[in-house]
Amino acid sequence: MNVEKRVQDFIRKQQLFADDAEVLVALSGGADSVALLRILVRLGYRCRAVHCNFHLRDKESDRDEQFVTDLCRTLNVECEVVHFDTSAYAAEHKQSIEMAARELRYREFERLRREHNLDVIAVAHHQDDAVETLLLNLIRGAGINGLTGMRVKNGHVVRPLLCLTREDITGYLDQKGQPYVTDSTNLTDMYARNKVRLNLLPLMEQINPTAKSNIMQAALHLGEAATIYNKVMTETNAHIVIPRAEGCDISIPALLDTDVPKAHLFELLYPYGFNSAQVRDILRSLSSEAGRVFQAANYTLLRDRTHLLLRPITQDTAVDTIYTLPEEGTMQLPDGTRLNIYTIKPDATWQVPRRSDMVCLDASRIAQPLTLRHPRQGDRFSPFGMRGSKLLSDFYTDIKLPHTEKSHQWLLCHGEEIVWAVGLRGSERYRLDKNTKKVICIERLTTND
Repeated sequence: MNVEKRVQDFIRKQQLFADDAEVLVALSGGADSVALLRILVRLGYRCRAVHCNFHLRDKESDRDEQFVTDLCRTLNVECEVVHFDTSAYAAEHKQSIEMAARELRYREFERLRREHNLDVIAVAHHQDDAVETLLLNLIRGAGINGLTGMRVKNGHVVRPLLCLTREDITGYLDQKGQPYVTDSTNLTDMYARNKVRLNLLPLMEQINPTAKSNIMQAALHLGEAATIYNKVMTETNAHIVIPRAEGCDISIPALLDTDVPKAHLFELLYPYGFNSAQVRDILRSLSSEAGRVFQAANYTLLRDRTHLLLRPITQDTAVDTIYTLPEEGTMQLPDGTRLNIYTIKPDATWQVPRRSDMVCLDASRIAQPLTLRHPRQGDRFSPFGMRGSKLLSDFYTDIKLPHTEKSHQWLLCHGEEIVWAVGLRGSERYRLDKNTKKVICIERLTTND
């Protein structure tokens, strides 16, 4: 069966869209999207194309835009080009370039679909993409729903090429004599997906040449299992969760009464940005005192006496919330600040690092969990090298900290006492001495760490 017929049958079998549908085609200029547009045009569908120029590859980005506009002119397809300052958007929203580009393009796709009253948005993902996505999700610790592969239809987004492999697509284009452009970043393992494509999958195929097709079959089986799993989760979680106007409350007794509390908690919290390691920490906190706060990028979770209180982070909550440090590991705060916490037992050769972005504390002096918060009116601080204390506001003035940054600075506290003005200076009262046996080290990580 030829490629075009396979795609036509797949569209109809999966009921992706009607024969008279108007389709917005996401067209990058690469092999996959060029094949998608050519196939849909050949099958007689009414198409409109959109090309996103993310301005990430200098002349290559402009080359792709020119190629796409020329192709659409040849095929008599209307094409709209949209431009993004992707790097600026990623920095503003504290996202990776990949995540920023994805968010920008899908938001623009939906805008154009509505503006032109189109039926669906067709994207060019194929079977190889689905396998790569499953493996990435597995590596990142996704639950069963993240291991079911790409969905054929997700709202208005459809994937007509999921019936084809990358080899099918390039073979089709070669047969038609249809050129396409190649994104040079796809040839390097700079991004996680490329590492899977260029390194991991070839290694898996050395072990078993049918690895990709076997993974696709496993995804189908997991999809069937996920249907049952989700039904049980939905029914059970209805007795655990109390919806609120913003967020929800999770009953701790009801959660612990389930057969698999961890699985329920993961499914409840994963959509809000909490990962599997955090879920384990939250579950452990249920056997300790109330008051611990956990946070994802946009949500906080407070371990109250009888409930876990999930709330979105607003400007006010970001300023007022107190965060508890884990004993070890990496912690990320709502503004993107990341801290790494670890302990060491110093020997005679060890020297205290003299760094403003790191503090070292005598573990024997820490009697309660360390916390992080923003400054309060009247805070006092004992900067390293000074006897007595002074107003934190005076310390900020002494070091000429810009006024706009003062209220956003993080403070590491032991009870009510400030241990470290994060990234600026530690407290004299917590300095190490010759009797120190165990050291708690806390360092602020840079964006590259």
